[in-house]
Formats: sequence, structure tokens, C-alpha cells
Amino acid sequence: MTVSRARRRRRDLPLALTAVPALLLGALAAAPAQAAPADDIRINEVVTTGSVEDSIELYNKGAAAVDVSGWILKDDNNSSKFTIAAGTTLAPGAFRSFDVHGRFGLGSSDKARLYLADGSTLVDSHAWSGHSSPSWSRCPDGTGAFKAASVTLGAANACGGTGGGTAPAAWPGGSTVATADAANVFGGDLSGLHQEGDVLWAAQNSGKLWRLVQDGSGDWTPDPTGGWSSGKTLRFPGGSGAPDAEGVTVTGAGAAAGVYVASERNGDASGTSRLSVLRYDVSATGSALTAAREWNLTASLPATGSNLGFEGITWVPDTALTGAGFKDASTGALYAPAGYGPHGGGVFFVGVEGTGAVHGYVLQDSGAFTRVATVATGMAGVMEVQWEPQASRLWAVCDDTCGGQHRTLKVDASGALAVSAVYARPAGMPDLNNEGFALAGAEACVGGGKPAYWSDDSNTGGHALRRGTVSC
Repeated sequence: MTVSRARRRRRDLPLALTAVPALLLGALAAAPAQAAPADDIRINEVVTTGSVEDSIELYNKGAAAVDVSGWILKDDNNSSKFTIAAGTTLAPGAFRSFDVHGRFGLGSSDKARLYLADGSTLVDSHAWSGHSSPSWSRCPDGTGAFKAASVTLGAANACGGTGGGTAPAAWPGGSTVATADAANVFGGDLSGLHQEGDVLWAAQNSGKLWRLVQDGSGDWTPDPTGGWSSGKTLRFPGGSGAPDAEGVTVTGAGAAAGVYVASERNGDASGTSRLSVLRYDVSATGSALTAAREWNLTASLPATGSNLGFEGITWVPDTALTGAGFKDASTGALYAPAGYGPHGGGVFFVGVEGTGAVHGYVLQDSGAFTRVATVATGMAGVMEVQWEPQASRLWAVCDDTCGGQHRTLKVDASGALAVSAVYARPAGMPDLNNEGFALAGAEACVGGGKPAYWSDDSNTGGHALRRGTVSC
């Protein structure tokens, strides 16, 4: 379950800044140079508020890998200490973020300091006089001054002005939003959505998958057939565990070829990240489903909190990507699907709450996988991703952490996915803890608009689903 970040507040920690000139506040506090390669490691980004509050990113600006095992992060208080785990190495040009909230908090006037393992040799530091908005980021990476920018933990900083300060445009559809379920059907924790024709698939954090159909009033209700009336319990391969189901999608072959669920952890070991995509055969009639395949992507991604991982998943067909000139980030060349063997005919894009990033993966039938894209959305968190084939755009959605902001991404002239538009939530929808978003297909367009649906993790007013419209 993702707690509404609008209801969380980080304490402001005191800072003795009487000796620091005002012009340095919010800018880099210079540190003594250390012998290379230690001097190549820089504090590159700091986030003090939002869904990834109390996070510090390091960057290796040098030409050699640096082992940072045992190095220490502190705030302005010398008794605070976060020790970097053994075996942690930063390759040249690599970014690595650390969630330090379990050791100390970063206040509105504070510092982030990096020390060698001896605890006394200062490598780098950064001081500020106000909370990040939403991020304090070096521009350019590793060498520049700090500025307010969007959250890009684990990736290059958004220094080009496409960050959190972008003013959203009005919602591209109707302003009216209504409930789309009967009262108190699902309770809390309803998350990812995906519409497949007359069926709406819904993932629930408690490790449950729902198959929903519309009733006579147009509300979505549990399918009364096939054992779906109370949803189905999800298990990892082998029948164990409780996937924290956050996102759901299908490929172009539909649910008959499997329903794919994004999970951020095993509920039976909730303190440990397990960033996985799971494929389920939904044709069985029993009350539980065991994954036929798991792609555990944890080791291939920047570390994040166990409850700040995957929140959304969507599938984009290979033909849409090759037709747009999409470039494969793993090779630097145009995306060539044939080089990956059988893989479901497309790329799976997952959204990460803790970094606000979207990552694209080729998930091979063999269980192998390759990351072919990483996109900084410019939002503090991504709670849902959704491909809209009719408009050839990828939606990235934030909850009340970002005021319900939506962003669309398209393949740009360089072959990379990039933010193409920023939208406010519909004017008629409160700032809800929306973790799911789904769009009807082109066949549902009437008068230039089609249905759009949101799922509210908090079940506000006893309703977890809402409907509106979006322009076709």
C-alpha cells in the first residue's frame, strides 16, 4: 500500500548556519579536494520532501570505478550516520541514490555530507535553506551548482527546464468525474488498471487480481463467473509468497496469452525490495493464481525503498517503437526486436514511485531481460503508466504527491522517449491518492472523447474507481 504523501510531513531539523554566507544557502558548500578517485564521487542530487524524501544521490564523474563501501552520509548533525553497504561500487558515469530516512531526516535548512569510511575525511557536501522543490540537483551532473529541478534519482539530472516547475495544461477532456463502482466493494489498496475491451483488470496491493465487468449502470463490478467474484489471490512461482501487486497489463495477444502484474515486494518479506514482473494464466477457475514466470529486475535498477518500487506497468508493441525510430539505450542503435528472440512482441514499461522514472524492458520468454530505456518523467513519483495506441503516447501518472499530475511521453527526434505534455488532473476530481489509470480503446470514442478511469488507493468516500473522459 502506498500512503498518501500529502499527509506526511518531515520534521525540520536545526542547522547552525551563522558562519555560512547567505549567498551559499541552497548552493554547493565546497569541500576540500581529496585524492582521485575519491574526489570523483560527488553528491549530485538531494530530495527532502515528497514520496522519496530523505534521499541522497551520488555520481561518479571520473574515468575509473570507485568502491564506496563503508563511506558515510550525514546531515548537519555529526551523530547522524548512514553507512553505505559493503560491495557498493560506482562505475564511471554511474548514479546511485540512497534512502537515508531510516537513519536521519533532511530538514528545510540542512546539509548532506559525504565522508570516507574513516568518518572524518569530508569528500563533498551540499547545504540548503529550503526544502527541495522537488529536488536539489547539480547542473551539469557532477560539476555544476545545485538548482531546483525535477526528481531524477538514479539517472541524469533534469537540467534542461523540463522538471517539476513545468506548469501543467488543463486536462484534455471533460472536467466532470463520477464514481465508477458501487460503495465499499474493494476497500483500500486498489492500484493498477488496464482496460481490455469489455474487461477492466485491476491489481490490489494485498496480492489480489480482479477481473471487472460493467453492470447495467455502467459501474465496474467483479466478474461473477470463473471464480472472480472476490478477486483471485496471487502467488510467486512455486505457489509461495504474496506479491504486492501494483500494476497490470496485457500484450497484443490479450489476456489469453497471460496477464502481467508488476510487484514491488513480497508481502511476506515486506522490508525487502523485489521489483518483479509476473505472468499469470488467468484461465484457471480456482481462487488463487500462481505465476508461470517471474522476471526479477531488482538488481538492474537503482535501489529504492521496499514500498517505493514498481507502481505501474504497460506494454508497447515493437511495431509502434520501430515505426517511431525508437533507439535502444542498451546498444545506442535503433531498436531491433529480432535481436532479442521471442519476447511477446513488445517492450514493457514500468513506473517507479521512488524515483519518478519509467524504465523499458524487453522480457524474453526464456526469462532473460534487457533494459532498453530509462526516462526521467520530471515528477516526484510515478504511480501508473499506460500506453495509448490511438495517440502513440505513453502516459505517466502521479497521485496526490504531485497534485494528480499526468504527463505524456513520445519518441522524440533523437529516438528517446521524452515528456511531450504535462496535464493537471480533471477540474472536477479532488486531489485523490490515485494509483491506477486506464483508457478505453478507440472504439469507445464518442463526440471526440472516450472514457478514462482512475483507482483511488484510499477508497475515498467508499469508492475506489472513478470515471471521466479524455480527448481522442
